[in-house]
Amino acid sequence: MTKLLVIMGSGETTPTMIKPHRQFFATLPDDAPAALLDTPYGFQLNADEISARAVGYFAQSVGRAVDVVSWRQAPPPGLERERALAALRGAKWIFAGPGSPTYALRQWRDTELPTLLTQADVLVFASAAALTLGSHTIPVYEIYKAGTDPRWAPGLDLFHQLTGVPAVVVPHYDNAEGGHHDTRFCYLGEPRLARLERELPDGTLIVGVDEHTALVCDLVARTATVLGNGTLTLRRAGRSTVYPTGTVLPLPFEEGDGTFLTHGVADNPGAPRPAAGGGAGSSTIVTPGGPVVAASLREAADEAEARFSGALAERDVDGCVTAVLDLEQAIGDWGADTLTSDSGEHAHGLLRGMIVRLGALAGTADPTALLTPLVEALVAQREEARAQRDWAGADRVRDALAAAGIELRDTPDGPLWLRHP
Repeated sequence: MTKLLVIMGSGETTPTMIKPHRQFFATLPDDAPAALLDTPYGFQLNADEISARAVGYFAQSVGRAVDVVSWRQAPPPGLERERALAALRGAKWIFAGPGSPTYALRQWRDTELPTLLTQADVLVFASAAALTLGSHTIPVYEIYKAGTDPRWAPGLDLFHQLTGVPAVVVPHYDNAEGGHHDTRFCYLGEPRLARLERELPDGTLIVGVDEHTALVCDLVARTATVLGNGTLTLRRAGRSTVYPTGTVLPLPFEEGDGTFLTHGVADNPGAPRPAAGGGAGSSTIVTPGGPVVAASLREAADEAEARFSGALAERDVDGCVTAVLDLEQAIGDWGADTLTSDSGEHAHGLLRGMIVRLGALAGTADPTALLTPLVEALVAQREEARAQRDWAGADRVRDALAAAGIELRDTPDGPLWLRHP
């Protein structure tokens, strides 16, 4: 029997979570119905685009077909509502992700949805959706974007219902977008989190999940496993214990006296961290091995550019082409990421520069054979962007090729390219 509650801090549709997603699907039959619930971002004008990108991610990167169940606003009684409810009742895997937690809660509260969510064999909630799982939620948009006073809003309390642990869930726990100001703890920062923490009912635990990290609660084996690039933090009354990726904890997390069962890093971020898998209990989820996947497109682009520069210095043409193709692949892999940032522009800028420098390396010899696999990969990326109506992305590819002296022509038989010396 499979019964998983998966909480992702962020990165739910990026390369960092491909292996975990595949593991969760592997616990289900190949034909198990899978539903993507669009409520958290249902208020956004690009909601259709977000759904299409997510469906494409699961199909192309994870290898599973996912159907969108639309509940952007709670439908009135009638056929549309019953169709959505029937799809959720039949789904073995349910996913919800980015957007606004308070918007989602307004559409879900006092409906059949909270009960249906708990009946799924695999429930995957990430980012904004993850915030709804606790007894209380952070109104992120209202506090961070609109400047309202920090406050809690009532949550669904599903984490307590499923795990037995009274808690609030805080994704994006290690967020560092603020640079010089504190945006940890889902953009709250320490002063505001400390203030809100004092308002929680006695015994409530803060479950903090880092970005590009998943907490996998196996509700049958009664274990909780940390996967991904970051850590899990359990915090109460200002005291935190941090568990690295690979840790397996029992559910519930504590002894009767309130102390945690396994040894993490308490109140000292610089202290040595416990070895992976140091917790008690067992789990059907395997800790991923191999190198850590880049946590952002910017990181992947910088790594590819560094390899390109090293190969260029050695006049290693194959190494240069490999780095360029790897960056082109990374841009495609990160195309479904819902986080807003300038990583895409940064990556495309590096790609254009690498193509120009590669053209210079070719010198006066005819570089057509060298450039063909690179150009064809970029042309394919442009065609994919056009198919998704991403006109800006398609134009960026055309501009990158033009900078390298490659003219791209659209014909009735498909795109053709010409190299201008």
